[in-house]
Amino acid sequence: MKRSGTLSLVCGLALAASVLAAPPAAPPPTEKRPVTETIHGRTMTDEYRWLEGDNSDEKNMGAVTPEVSAWTDAQNAYTRSVLDNLPGRAALEAALRPLMEVGSVSAPAMRGNLYFYTKREGKENQPRIFVREGASGEPRLLFDPAQFDYTGLTAIGGIAPSQDGKYLAVGLYRAGDENTTVYIIETATGEWLTDQIEGKASVTEWLEPGAALGGGAGHTPGFFYEKLADVKNPYSAQIKFHVLGSNPKGDRLLFRQYTVEENKDLAQTWGPGAALSKTGRWMVLSYWTGGAAQDIWAVDLAKADATRPVNEARKVIKVGASNKFSGDIHGDTFYMLTDYGAPNLRIVGVNLNHPEESAWTEIVPENKNAVLKGYGIAKDLLACVYEEKAATKIRLFTMDGKDKGELKLPGIGTASISTQDDRTEAFLTFTSFNYPSTVFRVDLAKPDADPVVWEKPAVPVDPTTVEVKQVTYSSTDGTPVTMFIVHKKGLALDGNRPTILSGYGGFDISLTPTFSATLFQWFDRGGVFAMPNLRGGGEYGKAWHEGGMREKKQNVFDDMIAAGEWLCKNGYTNPKRLGAMGGSNGGLLMGALMTQKPELFAAIVCQVPLLDMLRYQNFLMARYWVGEYGTAEKADEFAWLVKYSPYQNITAGVKYPAILFTAGENDTRVHALHARKMAAAMQAATTSDPAAKPVLLWVDREAGHGQGKPLNLRIRDAADARIFFMWQLGMLDGAGPR
Repeated sequence: MKRSGTLSLVCGLALAASVLAAPPAAPPPTEKRPVTETIHGRTMTDEYRWLEGDNSDEKNMGAVTPEVSAWTDAQNAYTRSVLDNLPGRAALEAALRPLMEVGSVSAPAMRGNLYFYTKREGKENQPRIFVREGASGEPRLLFDPAQFDYTGLTAIGGIAPSQDGKYLAVGLYRAGDENTTVYIIETATGEWLTDQIEGKASVTEWLEPGAALGGGAGHTPGFFYEKLADVKNPYSAQIKFHVLGSNPKGDRLLFRQYTVEENKDLAQTWGPGAALSKTGRWMVLSYWTGGAAQDIWAVDLAKADATRPVNEARKVIKVGASNKFSGDIHGDTFYMLTDYGAPNLRIVGVNLNHPEESAWTEIVPENKNAVLKGYGIAKDLLACVYEEKAATKIRLFTMDGKDKGELKLPGIGTASISTQDDRTEAFLTFTSFNYPSTVFRVDLAKPDADPVVWEKPAVPVDPTTVEVKQVTYSSTDGTPVTMFIVHKKGLALDGNRPTILSGYGGFDISLTPTFSATLFQWFDRGGVFAMPNLRGGGEYGKAWHEGGMREKKQNVFDDMIAAGEWLCKNGYTNPKRLGAMGGSNGGLLMGALMTQKPELFAAIVCQVPLLDMLRYQNFLMARYWVGEYGTAEKADEFAWLVKYSPYQNITAGVKYPAILFTAGENDTRVHALHARKMAAAMQAATTSDPAAKPVLLWVDREAGHGQGKPLNLRIRDAADARIFFMWQLGMLDGAGPR
């Protein structure tokens, strides 16, 4: 979601004679094949279950069948016939292109005098991997995905340099499927080793030179990693150890996800995770027992071997609590970030030789006014990243908790910090609605010093032309909710401004200020962008998250509806010029808006959504989310899910707003069946004129949940959403955008 001062000229010169070609009178018909069943005493009929695909066995759940593929082809063709024929569509995409070609760069990972980072420039589809010798050294290209795959569909899933920088682990996946394979590159030569680990693999920690598994002496480098035993089974997570140059088939298994036979309740939760020490001595093992709860143990790997496996050698840190625990190991201490006893989180020191709760030491106490979102370990310092009113602040503490002050930031916005425990040198990434994402080099020993720009992309817009404000409004139940509002400076609020309202509200994820060059084209045309911090998110701590999950999920929808109503009442917009946009869990939010308050919105863009909440847990990795949403397999949870599940709450004969559903056929998180079924049902139910207020579906055959999508496809998608909003919110005429 980003300005072009030349868009008016482009449209005026190129499209003065353009007219809207007549789209098909209606979407392609969809056959109804009713499936009726009784769920907890209630009879339910699903008319479009066949659009889920092949459900013949667990491994095939939702696989695309030839008839579903043909139906999708027809829907895609219909959508293209509508969007591609809107006046100004081609010129809009051409104007958005330079805005989306704005480069990006990651903060570097530091290893000795080597600095590893990714960077994308101009027309490149994917970021490339670079290394510098010295922070100001000449960049050297280590890997370009375009040399691996000219289509642009191969993406980098993550990088992890070894502790001495000699080697770099690189994760690659294709067409958005996120099934990452890990490869190893030798830094000095750029040559690829023969090591190759498949199965949605990611490197967790390299051992320091000379260390071995268990903390003993070693000669060959090695690393810990996580993977799936079977990529078709998202509940088959493993934690393993690999010695460089060996056959991965012989890698030692340290822990794996429970099977249904071993533990039915935990087998399909989020599963295991681990923090490992660079010495190879310690592992802190965690296991998700719910959407926001973990059990956690300390493991002395020197005492765990083939005869005494990890599950027998572990000692309890904390089990049975409905809390989250994470962190890093430094020496023999686990610096544990937790909401246990601290809704806004704190850092506790756990001596891994004596991990019991009675021996914990509080290092960074809870801040009642800000949420501790994470930290980085530098030399003798903890760099703690807080969110206060959905904006970042970074405070520094010694390793025993002495406050060393606040790190100076470029402004009010969103920041992250990249640290290394052998230095106070660090890299700060900062962005805001009116500040392009920039990487700064900082010295944490001098927190008051001005950050020094390390890498900053050139942007073809003037960030100073927009203004940002944060307002507080009341939700349906009176709860105060904050919202960011962005628009061009001096914009007159006449109650008729085209407005995009975007939200998420789930999984403890925060929506904070971020720069988007393409939004400046929207602002130049008098558009408004609004982003509320809904319950279910992580902006205000544990209680805020819990206030929008499970049986309280309706609060999220109420917060979003109240945001739209506030914008209308306060002179920004009106229902004829208000649009909404969200993806994934935010796509569920869009589904709730269209079924619960269709009269409030003129247009809704619903991306990679969850929509059938009675069956979602049956597909892909969705059982991981039962802790967040609940499951219709339980009677009490069915009762709250059926009240809001968008697919089950479509009402025939309602004038629904114009809707654009999008999905990715390679999505490994949210199945495309949700968008398919919902689009078919909405097309049949709405009484809105399809020529004026269509229900459109675009299923991308070369994409997944959105991660790793190449630039050319992201430009197309951005143009689709933008032209759709401009059309529906009254910003097009016969000659195109105005």
